Amino acid sequence: MARAVRQAYGRGLALVGQDVIRREVLRERDRPGGVNIGLIDTIVRYSLDHGYHVLLEGILYADRYGDMLQSLRDDHRGATYGYYFDVAFAETLRRHATKPQAADYGESELREWYRERDLLPGGWETIIGQDSSLEATVQRVLDDSGLMSAPAQR
Repeated sequence: MARAVRQAYGRGLALVGQDVIRREVLRERDRPGGVNIGLIDTIVRYSLDHGYHVLLEGILYADRYGDMLQSLRDDHRGATYGYYFDVAFAETLRRHATKPQAADYGESELREWYRERDLLPGGWETIIGQDSSLEATVQRVLDDSGLMSAPAQR
């Protein structure tokens, strides 16, 4: 979904992937107080400060990432939107099987990572149900955010 939003928008939207930072850049396990949390915060702030819109995506557990996300939201001068994908575990398994990294980890790891309704405090996330298609979800994000009429600063 995040890549599809950026594809629709074009240049000027920074896509910050939690897994990219955590797994590829730092090769860090997802844990409370992980170094990736501060690095994500820094990358998002730097990108915003340089005129980019930012789409931060990942499995951002409320107890690990919540404070950082709230701080970003509080400090951002513009509008901030959050989305929570409410997907049942069975559907999560089905979707995982379609991904390029499907052979890298399986059901047991997914069970370990899965947290039902792990919403951030404050109720500011929009919940997207598992029945929302990719196209409908992308359009919703674009419409809600007004992104298509909000060009990045150059």
